[in-house]
Amino acid sequence: MSKQVLCFGEVLWDTFSDGKKVGGAPLNVAQHLRQQGIDALMVSRVGTDQSGDELMDFLNQRQLASPLIQLDDRLPTCEVTVQLNEAGHATYTIPEPVSWDNIQPTDELTTQAQAASAIVFGSLACRGKNTRTTLLDLLSETRIPLRIFDVNLRAPHYDLDTIETLAAMANVIKMNEEEADLLIGSSQQSLQNKITEFQHKFHVDTICVTRGENGAMIWHDEKFYEHPGFPVQVADTVGAGDSFLATLVAGLLNAQPIPDTLEKACKVGSFVASQRGANPTYPAEM
Repeated sequence: MSKQVLCFGEVLWDTFSDGKKVGGAPLNVAQHLRQQGIDALMVSRVGTDQSGDELMDFLNQRQLASPLIQLDDRLPTCEVTVQLNEAGHATYTIPEPVSWDNIQPTDELTTQAQAASAIVFGSLACRGKNTRTTLLDLLSETRIPLRIFDVNLRAPHYDLDTIETLAAMANVIKMNEEEADLLIGSSQQSLQNKITEFQHKFHVDTICVTRGENGAMIWHDEKFYEHPGFPVQVADTVGAGDSFLATLVAGLLNAQPIPDTLEKACKVGSFVASQRGANPTYPAEM
């Protein structure tokens, strides 16, 4: 039986100064999983408006549309304003409420979750009660083996109580260094000590902290693994972390050695950062 991953959360339009691109961290992860041969299904909600129609066209073209993409006739499809600084690092202005703030429980979602090998979820879609309740109930009522929490903080759209609740329901957590400082504190500690402290609190099987151009560190099976990253000329950082996470998830699902998975995740993330947009096609050697 092929492994299937549910990617739960936001689908949206990232609007840049020169146009717009389909985005949302869970959707980016789903597209990168597909590039790496893993079956991924999006769980989200779009508005019944022109932006929603265009987004559904995109999802249909890439075989990512399914009954798990709900339609909302009250809330609009999300359009995020993205600003890039001179180094290509992005900041986001995210409207609220939008359609993916209202993801509802359905029989189809429960059925798919019961058959899934993994679920990927983040903090942004849990900013509102409706979607947060749907996700927490889904995690409580089903036995999805691999539960990946992509912390992915977007101020001001999170609170620490929700972050801790999501962390307690995950067995894999991925965050960046800034998020590690916020959630663990004590910035004078070494990164290994921060990860150890976090693991003792939440008893997570796998913790990954990304460090931008400096690679990443993973704690897995009571061992630390580290990669220094790959030098790259950054075009923009949109989607780089999502591609890293998808590669990590694919490696875990396929039981690949962690050092190999970590190296490939850093390589893929660096390549995506060197391209415009979140979902470039990988070169054959990737």
